[in-house]
Amino acid sequence: MDKEDEKPFKVPISSELDLHCFRPNEIGSLLPEYFRECRIRGFHEVRIIHGKGSGALREGVHRLLERLPEVQSFKLGDESSGSWGATRVCLKAWVEDGPIEN
Repeated sequence: MDKEDEKPFKVPISSELDLHCFRPNEIGSLLPEYFRECRIRGFHEVRIIHGKGSGALREGVHRLLERLPEVQSFKLGDESSGSWGATRVCLKAWVEDGPIEN
């Protein structure tokens, strides 16, 4: 791996994150950072695109979501939002002094 591959790159923050360009071992740090930025910007519902494939990435994402305190709830997408290739996540609110714990 050359140094060019190791350079971090900025991901634009929107209410949708496509994981296709990330390695599975990156989601453990990526999702909490992404959720923090979403909450600061006022995004309370986001869509994580993990693809359908074998389901391994989806399962890994769901296991992580179950453990993250900033996640209120999550469910697979419906027919108009990616079906089982995407997960819709409801995040807890963020206030200026920090997160609101529900």
